[in-house]
Amino acid sequence: MRSELFYRTLISILFLPAIIFILWAGGIYYLLLIELFIGVGAYEFFVILNRRGLKPYTTLGVIVALILGWNAYFASHVFIFLTFTLLFFVISISELYRKNLDQAIYHISATIFGAFYLGWLMSHLVLLRQLPVTVQYQDIMHNLTNLKLYYFSPNEIFGDNYNKGRIYSIIPFIITWLNDTGAFFIGKKFGRHKILERVSPGKSWEGAIGGGIFATLGLFALRMYVPWLRVIDCLILSILGALAAPTGDFVESLFKRDAQVKNAGTTIPGHGGILDRFDSILFVAPVVYYYFKFFVVS
Repeated sequence: MRSELFYRTLISILFLPAIIFILWAGGIYYLLLIELFIGVGAYEFFVILNRRGLKPYTTLGVIVALILGWNAYFASHVFIFLTFTLLFFVISISELYRKNLDQAIYHISATIFGAFYLGWLMSHLVLLRQLPVTVQYQDIMHNLTNLKLYYFSPNEIFGDNYNKGRIYSIIPFIITWLNDTGAFFIGKKFGRHKILERVSPGKSWEGAIGGGIFATLGLFALRMYVPWLRVIDCLILSILGALAAPTGDFVESLFKRDAQVKNAGTTIPGHGGILDRFDSILFVAPVVYYYFKFFVVS
C-alpha cells in the first residue's frame, strides 16, 4: 500500500508539470501528447473488450481513434463523419470474411464503440486547445495565404488570442483532479451514503459533494489570474464537472466490472492504465468544450 502511494505521488510530481508545460506550448506538441493518451487508452480498452470475450478489430480501432484526434486538431468535421463511415464499411466487409460468422454485431459494435469512447471523447481536449484558433480562423480564412502557419505555429497568426486555449484546455484537468482529490479525502473521512455501490463501492455522496467544492475553489482560484473567466462560468462549470467526473469514473468501473479486471492497464505505476487515470476527463472535457463553444466563445 505504501509502495503504491509512493509511486502515485512520484508519478504525479513528474507527470503533472510535464502535461502543463506541453499544454502551455500547444500546437503540434500538445496534439502528440493527447494522441499518446488516445492510442494507449484505446489499446487498453480493446484489451478489456477481449477479456470480456469480444473480438474487436483492435489495430483498426486504435488507428481510427488516433485519426479522430488529428481531425479535431484540424477542425475537420467532415472528415470525422468520413472516418466513422469508412470504419463501419471496412469492419462490416471484414466480418463477411471472418471464419466464424457468429457475433458479427458484437465485433462491429465493439470496434466502433472503442474508437468513439477514447478517440472522440478525448479529442475534446484538442478541440478545447484549438477553440480560439478555429473560431478566429473562420473569420480570417479568406485572408490566409500560408496554411502551414495555421497547422504548425498558431501563435504566429493568432497571437495572444491562441493563448486562451491554454485556459480552456486546463480547466478539465483542474476540475477532474481537484474533484478526485476532494472526493477521496472527504469521502474517506465522512463518506456514509453510497451512490452506486454495486458499480463502485468506494464512491459516496459526501465525497461527490466534497469533490465539487474542491473543483469550485480551484476554478475561482484560476479566475484570479484569468479576468475574462466569469463567476457564472466558474459556478456552472464546477456543477457540470461535479456531475461529469464521477459519471466517467462510474462508467469505466462498469466496464472493468463487466470484464472482471481491476485496472485497465499498468502504463502508469501506482495509477493503473491511461484509462484509469483519464476516465473522468473523458466526460468532463466534452462538457467544458460545449459550454465554452455555445455560451462563451463567439
